Amino acid sequence: MADRDISSNQRNITDIEAARKAEAASEKVFRNGDDSEIQDPNFSQAIGVDDAAAIPKGTIDPVYEAKARVLNHAIQEIGMGWYQWQLFIVVGFGWANDNLWPIVTSLIFTPITNEFLPHRPPLLTLAQNIGLLAGAIFWGFGCDVFGRRWAFNSTLGVTAVFGLIAAGSPNFAAIGCFAALWSFGVGGNLPVDSAVFLEFLPGSHQYLLTILSVDWAIAQVIATLVAWPLLGNLTCQEDVVCHRSQNMGWRYFVIAMGGISMIEFFIRFVLFTIYESPKYLMGKGRDEEAVRIVHEVARRNGKTSNLTLADLKACDPLGVGPRTDAAAALQRKLQKLNLTHVRALFANKKLAYSTSLITVVWAFIGLGYPLYNAFLPYIQATRGAKFGDGSTYLTYRNSLIIAVLGIPGALLGGLLVQLPNFGRRGTLAVSTTLTGVFLYVSTTALTSEALLGWNCAFNFFSNIMYAVLYAYTPEIFATKDRGTGNAITATANRIFGIMAPIIAMFANLETSAPVYTSGALFIAAGIIVTILPFEPQGKASL
Repeated sequence: MADRDISSNQRNITDIEAARKAEAASEKVFRNGDDSEIQDPNFSQAIGVDDAAAIPKGTIDPVYEAKARVLNHAIQEIGMGWYQWQLFIVVGFGWANDNLWPIVTSLIFTPITNEFLPHRPPLLTLAQNIGLLAGAIFWGFGCDVFGRRWAFNSTLGVTAVFGLIAAGSPNFAAIGCFAALWSFGVGGNLPVDSAVFLEFLPGSHQYLLTILSVDWAIAQVIATLVAWPLLGNLTCQEDVVCHRSQNMGWRYFVIAMGGISMIEFFIRFVLFTIYESPKYLMGKGRDEEAVRIVHEVARRNGKTSNLTLADLKACDPLGVGPRTDAAAALQRKLQKLNLTHVRALFANKKLAYSTSLITVVWAFIGLGYPLYNAFLPYIQATRGAKFGDGSTYLTYRNSLIIAVLGIPGALLGGLLVQLPNFGRRGTLAVSTTLTGVFLYVSTTALTSEALLGWNCAFNFFSNIMYAVLYAYTPEIFATKDRGTGNAITATANRIFGIMAPIIAMFANLETSAPVYTSGALFIAAGIIVTILPFEPQGKASL
């Protein structure tokens, strides 16, 4: 009996040691055709305990972590090639639309108000933010359940269709409904697109996630550039009787923006083939498909990959699989009902701390940015009128000047995140705080030129802030939970964004109160960033 107990204990010890090896990911086993095993001396570099990763070792499920490191190593070996550069372009469409359509709502706000004379004009912005919230929830959570591909291809299509239809709106209620519907598509762009791009990106090139925000800034320039002649010349002035025939500018503008989104959808859906994320497939237990996709990406890049199914299986010597997948397909489809991915984001103290803080940052910015920026043309026009130059033409000219300053901001953000001992958190903290500071300073403007200058500074630093925020957030979530993490932060952002037009409806926008509130929120968010626990600079995401 004693011998059997000793033998049993020895087997248990052996099993525990095998599990620890998988958790440490300190060795890799390859299998030859005859099932003999050989050790790969480079495996410790791919998934060893000293590998740099955005999420520290031991924070998430060990089997998933080991397999993610193997896939990271495979993607890094393939390198930044033709497929990733094509993806960089089509993912940029999502970044562009995320900024383009809220700006559309902002720019057409005054012409629509003049034409339809609604009792509460900010309801248009409220309808938009409700649509953004619904989109962030549906597409963000959904892409962790049903995959990235269909969401990636659908969001732009939804946006384009309802954007084009909105141009025919006969009344304020109609344009409000269509704004909510096009925003439903817009709301899914960043949660899905950031996950797709990051999961195909070599760790050495993750800074490109920050550079992508140049598309965000360019979209603002394009929208304002098109709006200048259309809204500047085909829009009713305030305090006059406004008929549809005299106010066609905003309709032509919406058609133009919808046409741009439709062209982007065509390029993404017809001219480009998007593959499902290998790490997403691995997290669902579909290792064979994950390996196939890696080889396909290598082929598209004109290279070959040495990754085999055995490489992934070797990370799970006990065959238990990642603790992230349900036993059956039906259960996998219903994962979101039992909050599997949500719980994973709060699985331990450090993850819960990180998830909670970044969500608060998104929430504060979600209220601060639209509270001020969504009504920027209105504020400029009313204050400009006091300075004697509040015409529609000058309002949109100034908006264009402000928009142009966002492009160098986004590019500078991409450089700053690579600075040693500064990285993502330093750049994000400083840019967010300065965004709030320049909002405060804008209240001191005594001339329209001074107001324009402070707004340019605000937009410059806010573009740095968004460039880093959009990159940092998906980097600190594991692939298996990335869509859910993006959805939670985006949802918080949109919920607080909904509060902005509600506040505007009951606040006096002719005072500086919205500016003070917005500035305080940005500064508070900047302070919170300094205590975030993870710094992904120079580390591959898992």
